[in-house]
Amino acid sequence: MGIVALIVTLAMWGAVATAQQEARIPRIGILIGSSASRYSARVEAFRRRLRELGYVEGKNIFIEYRYAEGKLERLPDLAAELVGLKVDVIVTTGQAVLVAKKASPTLPIVFGAAADPVGAGLVSSLGRPGGNITGLSLMAQDLDGKRLELLKEAFPKVARVAFLWVPVDSRGNLALTEMEAAAKALGLKLLSLPVRSLDDFESAFARAKTNGAHALITSASPLIDTQQRQVLDFAAKNRLPAMYHTSEYAEAGGLMSYGPNYADLWRHTADFVDKILKGTKPADLPVEQPTKFEFLVNLKTAKQIGLTIPQKVTEKADKVIR
Repeated sequence: MGIVALIVTLAMWGAVATAQQEARIPRIGILIGSSASRYSARVEAFRRRLRELGYVEGKNIFIEYRYAEGKLERLPDLAAELVGLKVDVIVTTGQAVLVAKKASPTLPIVFGAAADPVGAGLVSSLGRPGGNITGLSLMAQDLDGKRLELLKEAFPKVARVAFLWVPVDSRGNLALTEMEAAAKALGLKLLSLPVRSLDDFESAFARAKTNGAHALITSASPLIDTQQRQVLDFAAKNRLPAMYHTSEYAEAGGLMSYGPNYADLWRHTADFVDKILKGTKPADLPVEQPTKFEFLVNLKTAKQIGLTIPQKVTEKADKVIR
């Protein structure tokens, strides 16, 4: 009887252990260099898509949120926290992708938007990412050219455009190289305004004024996004025609914006996460490129700073703010 009881007990323990393993709830880590408020629409799009896929936060999925609030030096510690929590996958963007990669070379990572994932060394190729990282690219044919083209069409007299950007590419200043090529094709002179930290913005704006910039254009970067208000105020105060990389700027008072629909990109990251949680390796999930783009014009801002945007330009807009 003692042996039988022991066998029954061991069997029960085994069943309990198996049940505990089966009951383990997957955990997602979100790592952002910017603020929670800045990324609220994108993260909500991600969460909404998870719900559509059958995930209920707190019941069959946990999400750990980590925001650096623009202090990018905090990212390594925040990434280490997520790794220490044994999350099943990290969803991230911008410079934080490389930080997450350094924190763990094996933990699955999905990027919500990467300017050049191949050039930055995140993936081997778009079709065959390899390694532990995949996601959505911001790369689209002639995106920089389209932004400058719309800016030039709206303000034909513009000749010198200040370009606010963050040097992050491992294979060189790709963002600057591509924007310079687009500017040259349109007969525009580009004034480079690189920023690497929060302390660089004031000096960058001073250079724009000193060098007589006629307009401003921004690149996609969490660092720049954390200073959205400062950037918008600079353009407004100096009455500069400005083209921004995301509709969130135009919605917040910026003059014009053209770029991918970031909420849509983040919505699709949930599909990547779903496949990874079901056993697919990031290496086997091709990087996707944006399919939805939007052009916004803020006529209210144009009026406030004394600028006129031609009707032929506003007719092209997906949304006009009046």
